[in-house]
Amino acid sequence: MATSGKKHLNSVTLLFKLPYYTQWGQSLLIAGSEPALGSWNVKQGVSLSPVHQDSELIWCGSVSVVAGFTSEYKYYVVDDKKNVLRWEAGEKRKLVLPEGVKEGDVIEIRDWWQVLIIFITSVCIMFSTVSNADASEALFFRSAFKNVIFNATEGVKKESQSVSLNKSLDPEDIVVQFVISCPRLVSGSTLLADITSLIFFLRMIVLNIFSTYKYCQISQAGNSTLELGPNREVNVDLSSPKQSRYIVLSDGALRDAPWRGAGVAVPMFSIRSDEDLGVGEFLDLKLLVDWAVNSGFHLVQLLPINDTSVHGMWWDSYPYSSLSVFALHPLYLRVQALSDAIPVDVKEEIQQAKKQLDKKDVDYEAALSTKLSIARKIFNLEKEKVLNSSSFKQFLSENEVHSLPFRLSCVIMVLDFLFQTLDKLICEGTLHHDIIRFHYYVQYHLYIQLSEAATYARKKNVILKGDLPIGVDRNSVDTWVYPTLFRMNTATGAPPDYFDKNGQNWGFPTYNWEEMSKDNYGWWRARLTQMAKYFTAYRIDHILGFFRIWELPDHAATGLVGKFRPSIPLSQEELLSEGLWDFNRMSQPYIRQEILEEKFGSFWTVIAANFLNEYQKQCYEVMQ
Repeated sequence: MATSGKKHLNSVTLLFKLPYYTQWGQSLLIAGSEPALGSWNVKQGVSLSPVHQDSELIWCGSVSVVAGFTSEYKYYVVDDKKNVLRWEAGEKRKLVLPEGVKEGDVIEIRDWWQVLIIFITSVCIMFSTVSNADASEALFFRSAFKNVIFNATEGVKKESQSVSLNKSLDPEDIVVQFVISCPRLVSGSTLLADITSLIFFLRMIVLNIFSTYKYCQISQAGNSTLELGPNREVNVDLSSPKQSRYIVLSDGALRDAPWRGAGVAVPMFSIRSDEDLGVGEFLDLKLLVDWAVNSGFHLVQLLPINDTSVHGMWWDSYPYSSLSVFALHPLYLRVQALSDAIPVDVKEEIQQAKKQLDKKDVDYEAALSTKLSIARKIFNLEKEKVLNSSSFKQFLSENEVHSLPFRLSCVIMVLDFLFQTLDKLICEGTLHHDIIRFHYYVQYHLYIQLSEAATYARKKNVILKGDLPIGVDRNSVDTWVYPTLFRMNTATGAPPDYFDKNGQNWGFPTYNWEEMSKDNYGWWRARLTQMAKYFTAYRIDHILGFFRIWELPDHAATGLVGKFRPSIPLSQEELLSEGLWDFNRMSQPYIRQEILEEKFGSFWTVIAANFLNEYQKQCYEVMQ
């Protein structure tokens, strides 16, 4: 068994035990915040050694510390040179020794590997950060559940990390400290351990004590609910002289009854109200949230809401082809909420626009141009007041690295000032500077309005779920500012299948993952951080694209001539072993006279004469 550290005055021994299966050449160690655990230097952490116990492989290690020791720590899988291969997920563990620990005592810490982000709700029986919840409970530790649906549990007061004993210990007594996570515990509830034998103070009545138990949740009204699943077990070997007097038992998560929930998915433009101008607006989400609550729904999922106005035409309404992954679409702006002092003539214009745009179908171009026109009039009246406000300056400082390129692109694309330098475009006092400030102003108010709706949803315990498209428009701000992150000579699509024999060509450039990795995928991290301002869950569009993508030449019209990237090639030997010998048939266009006749009828000879070479009788190839 691995041991680390020198003996101290008033020292106690921490004995760590963790069941975990490793591969050959791998081992486990502990690193923590205190010098005894390496001060987060993994190579100086406490190494663990494997011990077979029945059918399990238990990793064990000990370290000597002073009484009153506290530390954060984590488990790591390392190679034979202590290079980190992986580490457990979740929050850092917190170790606090029980009260009453004396010199020479051994505290046995029975942990489980943390495989997910852990959310702690502290109750009377819970004393430290928990580990490894059951897979069935994994979802409830995600932010959408812990911060939204089960947000009421934040009212539960956290108990002291230390164990207070209400009696003096006899030399034969053993103390078991239970650690349990309760992500769905209702505020005001209490948690108890319903144990078949007395666990907290075990007297040496028998040589080996093996007890089963469950946790019981008691509501504020006094109603009790026993957790589901099989009984839990704790084994204390009193026949062993090495048996620890103190055991810290990590028990994962409370096994509640299965939770069921439902939600609704809807495009943002479809969330209509009496206040909108011909299209759903961010503030209309509050009405949808109220409807969701009344209907018993817990989730509202939206289609992408990023700005897609690349061309300023109706086909920009396709929500998966973004102009910028960091900018919100001005289509969803509520112009009435831009100011408390809108002039009467502008208010009348808004009312007239509502009548004209209030149709069954969304007039994308008319709604967008009308909103921008009205917003510009309000901007001209109050721009100095808003742009000099502390809240706008804070918004600008938090978003300028991504917002400035977007504003510049709006100027360049709308006014076609490609021949001018960017410095001249953004120079204060020029017409273009004011245009750029206007787009800042619009994005600022979009941020305010969507944030208001998102906060409202969280308070109502409704998850707001966003949509993360796999691609960006070929003419987007992102490809303009970060061209090396994209393979601009390619396009994204899907191979031929049952739904489309020609495959699909979506037109988005594929990602240059090798280049993205050089800054630890900073563009992606910034994109997710931006979305997290509003959403607590995401739908990832075409998630397979993060692992392999159907890549086409940028000149391709359909999805026929693509290939998966990355892909594993097959050698000629492998193909031959499977009885595949005609390599040209598999790698070159298969053009035969009968195919040309079938496709083009009597006109096939003209096609063959002008575009094809006959390399052997009735066999053709594309003319180079």
